[in-house]
Amino acid sequence: MSEAPPYGALVGALMALVVAAFVASVTVGYAAVDVGGAVADIFAGRSSLGALVLTELRLPRAIMGTLVGFSLGLAGAAMQGLLRNPLADAGVIGVSGAAAFGAVMAFYSGVSATFALALPIGGILGAGLAVALLYALAGRGSATMTLILAGVAINSLAGALTALALNLSLNPYAAMEVMFWLMGSLADRSLSHVQLAAPLLVVGWLMILASGPALDALTLGEDTAASLGFDLGRVRLLLICGTALAVGASVAVTGAIGFVGLVIPHLLRPLVGGRPGRLLLVSGLGGAALVLGADIGVRLVGVRPELKLGVVTALIGAPFFLVLLWRLRREA
Repeated sequence: MSEAPPYGALVGALMALVVAAFVASVTVGYAAVDVGGAVADIFAGRSSLGALVLTELRLPRAIMGTLVGFSLGLAGAAMQGLLRNPLADAGVIGVSGAAAFGAVMAFYSGVSATFALALPIGGILGAGLAVALLYALAGRGSATMTLILAGVAINSLAGALTALALNLSLNPYAAMEVMFWLMGSLADRSLSHVQLAAPLLVVGWLMILASGPALDALTLGEDTAASLGFDLGRVRLLLICGTALAVGASVAVTGAIGFVGLVIPHLLRPLVGGRPGRLLLVSGLGGAALVLGADIGVRLVGVRPELKLGVVTALIGAPFFLVLLWRLRREA
């Protein structure tokens, strides 16, 4: 078995990869833009076409891709560490489905037509409601299996309510718009979306990263982790609320972008020696690189209308998931 690379070198390499993908995301687009000239125009205060394309379209898209990818990769590693299940991701606790339902209700009620940020705000409220319902059902000091069952119930309920809203929609065009949004995309996102989601994402990241040592201890079992001085109820609260903030805000702004939190931790886990605490940061960076890379691929394909990012990540992640299931079955 090959030795894991030094942790600092791994983090540095992933950071360099994210920076390269970010620069490529700003550079690549449907129309040729002199990026250097556009940057000069921005600093000079000139409202050229290139400066507008950069600040209104490409830069918000690249920033949002980085933030959302980091959140999904980080949350996936956190859930796999908490539940000690390699098939877990943020959808297990019902946050993704509830955030999607909150955004759909903003569509369905017509509020999104009068208030530009109603859609992401609705998604964030849906994610918060999911966490409140999760703890109402399971309780703060509940066992891990109880949290999983409560999360599955919330996810099923949110999915059913979303389908009901689509079924009862009187406007077929509105229903189609909702379905396209649910597929996930970074297109047409503005700096207002970034400003709305970024504070919630950062708070969620800090809550998850603070739980790294406890996740390492949980690999020895819950009883051992408790004997080492970790308050498991507090750890679960930090991880679940942090995941709700990070994933809920992401889904609220970009729609559902699946499989990132499942694929990335599996690819990077051998490089950190299987330590869940160290996997958190590198999974976040890997998720950012994957989402940025997939979004660049969406633009390079040249299909019109543009392929949805969530569809592309599903095409990448679903075969990986099947291979993983087959491998786990053979090992069992």
